[in-house]
Amino acid sequence: MSKILVLGAGVVGLSTAMMLADDGAEVTVLERDGEPVPESPDAAWGQWARQGVAQFRQPHFLLPAGRQILDERLPDVCAALLDAGGLRFDMMGLMPPSVSDRARQDGDERFVTVTGRRPAIEWAVATVAERRVRVERGCSVTGLLTGPSAAEGIPHVTGVRTADGRELRADLVVDATGRRSKLPQWLAAAGARPPSEDAEEAGFIYYTRFFRSASGDVPAYRSGLQTAFHTFSVLVLPGDAGTWSVTLFTFAGDPPLKALKDKERWTALVSACPMHAQWLKGEPLTDVLPMAGVADRYRRFVVDGAPVATGVLAVGDSWACTNPIGGRGISVGLMHAVGTAEVVREHLAHPLTLALAHDAMTEARVTPWYRFTAAYDRERMAEIRAAIDGTEVAPTADPASALVRAMVIDADVFRAAMEINTLYALPEEVFARPGMAQRITDIAGTLPGAPPPPGPSREEVLALMTA
Repeated sequence: MSKILVLGAGVVGLSTAMMLADDGAEVTVLERDGEPVPESPDAAWGQWARQGVAQFRQPHFLLPAGRQILDERLPDVCAALLDAGGLRFDMMGLMPPSVSDRARQDGDERFVTVTGRRPAIEWAVATVAERRVRVERGCSVTGLLTGPSAAEGIPHVTGVRTADGRELRADLVVDATGRRSKLPQWLAAAGARPPSEDAEEAGFIYYTRFFRSASGDVPAYRSGLQTAFHTFSVLVLPGDAGTWSVTLFTFAGDPPLKALKDKERWTALVSACPMHAQWLKGEPLTDVLPMAGVADRYRRFVVDGAPVATGVLAVGDSWACTNPIGGRGISVGLMHAVGTAEVVREHLAHPLTLALAHDAMTEARVTPWYRFTAAYDRERMAEIRAAIDGTEVAPTADPASALVRAMVIDADVFRAAMEINTLYALPEEVFARPGMAQRITDIAGTLPGAPPPPGPSREEVLALMTA
């Protein structure tokens, strides 16, 4: 039986570990944080100190594509999340009232997800995982062990070294330690070439509060999950046990809006947005929780056609991480986990082939979602900068911009947009369908420019920040 070490007991690390174990491997998960899994979801929210997960109590959402992966590969996790108070949420309920054809269609069930706050999601994953794989918490990895090379000139990883002096050997090491992964430093110490890396500061600051309904019911949406205003956006995500989060995200280079860390100013701005004010009616569970310094960062561990090392793979945020406002992180990580399990099952005995196959899978399945998210971040940042400066961003004629207008009146276009938003299809896949790009363009051409969402002007926002 092959032995695999998975580093990191977050959602993606544990999910990867369970998939590998299901394929017959002996899997051990090493987690730096020492606290055991709490006894209940409530204790996870109130007491679980996940120091290694900076965004543990920030907004999270499990997109339908992620839910589908769990249903197919780890159904016990979805069941545990529902038992923990997870919410079954239908994205078709976000269809704008301006769409006249509201009849359900075969296949609409794919847009249903089960979601919750990050502590509840992680609690559900962890409670299932600890029955199926060995999880050692409080174990800090300090470096990689190497052995005879599987390919000339390329270091081969054979295990890890821990802070307490142990040397743990394995047939494969999977790094799932997240955004703060030290894998590049460990590889350098092992004599490997550096991976290629692209990184850019997303430039956003998040200001979030969590609320709970007295009745247990989440209020009805009057908008999509995310609404973009001139120099800020509002994100509202449903959670478990009658909870939800409201996030205002702004440009880090907009000093007046840093006043949103003040609870009264934060509340004043949400109150000034008619489609979102109802979300303030719940019981506040937190003060304003700010988060900044979020980067879009991508690493590739095959450089010039050759892996920088064999015997080690990066999955999830250890490979690439993005601005979390799209809620894609967990679901993209689960996509990566599935692909990783597949290539490991087929190629574990051949380390060089495995490294190359993992790279090819990653580039084909998940890198396009990273590129798409990073491109959106740049476009949104350009819009905000222009609004601050009082200038305009030149409109584009591509189908993606027309999609935003056409989806508010056409049911089929709305479903196409939902496929993109829920990670079932990339934009280029949707637009390549026979007649779809023309349909979107034709519909959008009959409509005036999209009106701004109802809410305060830039001048009114600035006044609220100094009131």
